[in-house]
Amino acid sequence: MRWRHRFLLGLALRLALLVAAVFALVLAMGTPGLGAARIVAGLIVVAAAAWLWRYIQRTNMELACFIDAVKFADFSQGFGHRFDGSGFAELGDILGEAIKRMRDDKHKLIDTNRFYEAVLDDAPTALLTVDGEGRVELANKAARRLLIRHHGVRVEDFREYGDAFADALEGGAVKRPRLVPLMSDGVPQTMLVSAAVVHRLGGLVRVVAVQPIQGELNAIEIAAQSDLIRVLTHEIMNSMTPVTSLAHSAADLMREVDKGGDPAVSDARSAVETLARRADGVMHFVESYRQISRAPEVRRRPIEVAAWAAELEALFRAGAQAEGVAFELGLEANMPPLDADPDLLSQVLINLLRNAAEAARSHTAEPRVALSIHRTRSGRTQIEVADNGPGVPAGLRQDIFLPFFTTKAKGTGVGLSLARQVVLAHRGSISIDDAQGGGALFRILL
Repeated sequence: MRWRHRFLLGLALRLALLVAAVFALVLAMGTPGLGAARIVAGLIVVAAAAWLWRYIQRTNMELACFIDAVKFADFSQGFGHRFDGSGFAELGDILGEAIKRMRDDKHKLIDTNRFYEAVLDDAPTALLTVDGEGRVELANKAARRLLIRHHGVRVEDFREYGDAFADALEGGAVKRPRLVPLMSDGVPQTMLVSAAVVHRLGGLVRVVAVQPIQGELNAIEIAAQSDLIRVLTHEIMNSMTPVTSLAHSAADLMREVDKGGDPAVSDARSAVETLARRADGVMHFVESYRQISRAPEVRRRPIEVAAWAAELEALFRAGAQAEGVAFELGLEANMPPLDADPDLLSQVLINLLRNAAEAARSHTAEPRVALSIHRTRSGRTQIEVADNGPGVPAGLRQDIFLPFFTTKAKGTGVGLSLARQVVLAHRGSISIDDAQGGGALFRILL
């Protein structure tokens, strides 16, 4: 290398000067009467030795500084010696280029780490880490929004969300993803929990992903129900249409034949007319269920919650079911606008309020209905409709949102099923619980 040749040339020059100075000193020492020459020669020897020592030590110092810079990750060092000659400029350039390359690599690594930290923190899936000592960390924003009920960092502290979830954190979900029930904002949700083991700082760490899939499961269920209802209503209507037509034709004929003189003919006429009415009833029943097979079209827009709640109260009080029923409205102050379809949600809530009033009136002398709207700790909007009626038995709570299911003598089983469809179309959830002091409480999370 060029700098090596120049270094060797400089070294040879300094060695030659030192040897010449030593030779002159020896010569002066052996010649009488050259006292001053001896002193000068001695000084030259000392200077030449110091020059040579500094020249050799300079390379060692440059390399030592470079090694220290690498050791302590101090990449701000410079090694430029443009005017020193003797190869130090080339050596400084090489060391400086190495430092610059490492500095650039460090900056790239820092930028990459920041990027992946941002991706991790903003990932929509909740991520947790569990170290070898069982310490649990919420690794991103989604996890901190989802898991807000517990206190502590041990796996046992997470049993607040259910034993199945805690078991998954302990390692049960490694390589075996699990469907785990978990309470989120007071509503049971189904979560897909999966885990993997990674190396970090010489140890093993479990990374646990918690992904809410209740919305997807609900959408699949609704789609399956809609397909089934569509097929059933189509087949029933195809079969009932000629029956209904023939029944009405037969009833018209029997009315012409029946003159009132033959009891048997009168009975036959009554039977045919009953058959025609029941055929009409079946057709109406089937037609009413065809609407369940059509997914509601959501037209979102910002809703001013206070004005909307006042409108709901006015609509409720205008109905016959509200007569004699006390109404309570609970509204959190300074609620931000709600992004939803006001028409669809209004229909859902009016139906819930009227059902609540009907249940309360049939159960107590002082019927009461309450509507409350507020924000949860995770930032979602929670709407609750409560009454002081008999409530819904625990064994029926999974069935009341199913199509065709009703506990009313004159019910059709359409209302709550449609309410669930509307809420799910908003990517929300609806559930039922016990109201404080008795009665039913319907909770909608958006």
